[in-house]
Amino acid sequence: MTEDKKMRVGIVGCGTIADIHAQAIEQSEQLQIWSFYSRGEARAKAAGEKYRAKWTTDWQDFIEDAQLEAVSICTPNGNHMDYGIKAATAGKHVIVEKPIEVTLARAKQLIEKCDERGVRLAIIYQSRFTPSIVWLKQQLEQQVIGKFFMGDASVKWFRTQDYYDSGEWRGTLALDGGGVLINQAIHTIDLLQWLMGGVKTVFGQTGTFTHERLEGEDTAVAVLRYKNGGIGMIEGSTSILPAQARRIELHGSNGTAVLDGEVVEIKIGDSIIKPPSAEQKKKVASGSSSPLAGFSIEPHRHQFEAIAGAIGQGQDPPVTGRDSLDSLAIVLAVYESAKTGIAVNLDDFMK
Repeated sequence: MTEDKKMRVGIVGCGTIADIHAQAIEQSEQLQIWSFYSRGEARAKAAGEKYRAKWTTDWQDFIEDAQLEAVSICTPNGNHMDYGIKAATAGKHVIVEKPIEVTLARAKQLIEKCDERGVRLAIIYQSRFTPSIVWLKQQLEQQVIGKFFMGDASVKWFRTQDYYDSGEWRGTLALDGGGVLINQAIHTIDLLQWLMGGVKTVFGQTGTFTHERLEGEDTAVAVLRYKNGGIGMIEGSTSILPAQARRIELHGSNGTAVLDGEVVEIKIGDSIIKPPSAEQKKKVASGSSSPLAGFSIEPHRHQFEAIAGAIGQGQDPPVTGRDSLDSLAIVLAVYESAKTGIAVNLDDFMK
């Protein structure tokens, strides 16, 4: 990418999340939508016409385009490695919708191929780029609430049976990687471990209570021990009526930080500190049966801008492939612990 032009991005997969990536790229000052690839002609054509971009159902035609610089992968989770390796082999930078993959082994293969080919790998965890959360991270690094000793995350949402039936891959182990934790809750899990400074051990329980034909879970809980010695919990479900806003609570020796929906507050004694940014909106709709109800494109746009800026300067993008292994490992460790009944040490688990 040169300074006088935008980075040309091709999108692989033309489902719901692809439209979010496309909107973020379209609104960006540093990137442009160059092309779409899908195995389904109707979807590829519709996306190309909507965003006035090239489209194709021929993979070689898509990936061999000499003007294509980066590929944004929006396929089911279990296909991320396959398309990512193909893109990296062709010399394209790789952007992957969360999670990076459904197993650590497949994730590491993708990371290694990108390293081998000298291309950058970025994983989309747009919640980190929400302005109020950026502010919160800065406050925590300045130890405003003191030393952490507890951190909890709750994602109590609702999805209908029709939602899971709408795609053969949803809720499967091979293509979704599991259920609520790896699909809906992983953004919040990523925030929790990022804000708390990493997780050391995980003990989990999972179950499927209100949905049919799922290989993965619709409800899960986990107890965590953090690297700093603190403890905490994760709760995730797509069975909760009414759906609730996601919530993170971080407790320190001086006070508490709370993320409630999209609203951030720090409570120190009788004082409440809030971000000096524009108004915050408490969005409960994202937990409803419609995955994108009330969805804001801005965090995605912020992350795509940061990715383009880093690549343009020859630097690693924010949230690299290796960064993304932390949240994936937590989810997979919950699954492992639920099967064995034994707590999982993440350092050993990630080897």
